[in-house]
Amino acid sequence: MALAITDSNFEELMAEGKPMMVDFWATWCGPCKKIGPYVEELAQQYEGQAIIGKVDVDDNDQLAIRFGIRNIPTILFFRNGEVVDKQVGAAPKAALEAKLKSIL
Repeated sequence: MALAITDSNFEELMAEGKPMMVDFWATWCGPCKKIGPYVEELAQQYEGQAIIGKVDVDDNDQLAIRFGIRNIPTILFFRNGEVVDKQVGAAPKAALEAKLKSIL
């Protein structure tokens, strides 16, 4: 299951040093609901290899501001604490998985 990433636990998760895939979403966002199951599936598939989680932008606006999230869904891919790739808008699971594999 994808982790609930918040303004308060983001730094702690980042400190683990694993690659991260972070989905910025909201409950009212249609495209977010479309890719949500893909994020959950990838979280199960890559458990232990990467941290995969979701940030509800309505509840965690500091992270959204910090990373300049203007459109959702936006998925950021982190390696060594840096954003190395992103996906803005809905995308097929295969596209998300390819980006995730590239940071492992």
